[in-house]
Amino acid sequence: MASALDSAWQVVTGNFSEFQLATLVTFLVHETAFFLSGIPSLLFERFGLFAKYKIQKKSNTSAYQIRCVLRLILYHVCVNLPIMIFSYPAFKFMGLRSTLPLPHWTVVVSQVVFYFVLEDFIFYWGHRALHTKWLYKHVHSVHHEYATPFGLASEYAHPAEILFLGFATVAGPAITGPHMLTLWIWIVLRVVETVEAHSGYHFPWSPSNFLPLYGGSEFHDYHHRVLYTKSGNYASTFVYMDWLFGTDKDYRKAKALEEEQGKKKL
Repeated sequence: MASALDSAWQVVTGNFSEFQLATLVTFLVHETAFFLSGIPSLLFERFGLFAKYKIQKKSNTSAYQIRCVLRLILYHVCVNLPIMIFSYPAFKFMGLRSTLPLPHWTVVVSQVVFYFVLEDFIFYWGHRALHTKWLYKHVHSVHHEYATPFGLASEYAHPAEILFLGFATVAGPAITGPHMLTLWIWIVLRVVETVEAHSGYHFPWSPSNFLPLYGGSEFHDYHHRVLYTKSGNYASTFVYMDWLFGTDKDYRKAKALEEEQGKKKL
């Protein structure tokens, strides 16, 4: 198995320079993961599929969805890609590599777990800052244009926010200087996680039903549909930061009220 992976990796590195792998190929990895994971919830909402699992009953119009997609493509090409290109020297300096041997799976897992924890911590404080009056009005309100989120809306944001919160995503890799393969795995998992959190659907198989401390779509959907001064639920992946600092109190009260009303209907 290892030799097969090594051979496949040699084919990849034999056709692309390290600069191309770190920029263009990384961009394609991100775009592929983002649109493949994000389009389903857009289609579910568009055609009224899985309606009983939809968290909010209202839906975005097709024009509003198309507007989101077109702006995303613009932001990704004009903001994300240039950032990847210009940040390559810094990542190279911090130890990013694409050579064999490939990292052992335990290294990959430990680094990705570290990235998730660090990203969540940084994101919490950055996101909470974005909900202060001035930053919300001039920057973060763009992301909240979609009060009823769907997967692709996860990366719909002001360019300044892309830079501001994007730091949380790259902080871990910048510290550890990972192998390119680890970086790609991290990007895919992070993209899928944030798309799921913005999907607008809570299924029986949603990760939050099985993973302790994982927030998921229900947790983050509340953040979008409540007035920005009371939204809370600022963390990106887990729930413990909001619990520790009491920024999930309104969400917990709302959940308890929903459960109580549900019991009365039975």
